[in-house]
Amino acid sequence: MGSAKGQLVCQHLEGVSRKVLEDYQGIVREFVKGRHGVYALFTKRGRLYYVGLASDLRNRLKTHLKDRHADTWDKFSVYLSITDAHLRDLESLLLRIVAPTGNKQAGKFLKSQDLKPFLRRKLSLAQKRELDDLVGDIREEAKVVVVEDTGGRRPVLAPYTTKRFEIRYRYKGKVYKATVRKDGSILFARKRFNSPSVAGVAITHHSVDGWYVWKYERAPGEWVPLNELRKK
Repeated sequence: MGSAKGQLVCQHLEGVSRKVLEDYQGIVREFVKGRHGVYALFTKRGRLYYVGLASDLRNRLKTHLKDRHADTWDKFSVYLSITDAHLRDLESLLLRIVAPTGNKQAGKFLKSQDLKPFLRRKLSLAQKRELDDLVGDIREEAKVVVVEDTGGRRPVLAPYTTKRFEIRYRYKGKVYKATVRKDGSILFARKRFNSPSVAGVAITHHSVDGWYVWKYERAPGEWVPLNELRKK
């Protein structure tokens, strides 16, 4: 048997008739009195009607036999937890996903970060880069005055690149930004480089391993060395 350490739901009852609560409250009390958990009420057709959380499930369910929800549900389910540490987030998650008709308010996360603004910016940037690749970025091409480290060689990032993306190099407290183009070349300081190491030398003026000093954003807010591309 697996360990219950870190377990959110430790016991559950699902699809129980409300008659059990009405006629056998003593038995139900043995299971849920004073227990933390999330409960759900279902209509006679088996549709989810209401989701709630309680530190005393037995009293909360008993209340729903007489309150404004009394005539709307026929079955209930309860999910018992060891602590109430994550119950509010769990309730909010259920409310946001299934939106039960009996709940007046949508679920709210107190500390969760909304990634939609990041997604919007990423989509906008991706669409701009796609357009630049299709028709060319006139402003960018006007800035490139020197072609460096080409020698007719294929950019070393070419096998790992299908679209443009930003890379960063933090050196002596300053963050330097560059763009990896669709062909794998690197645009930095109005110059193009076929190697991240040579692009790094343009900053440090001494030898560096570009696969490790330059980083790209693998996920929102997660910047990892370019070498991670070679592990895919």
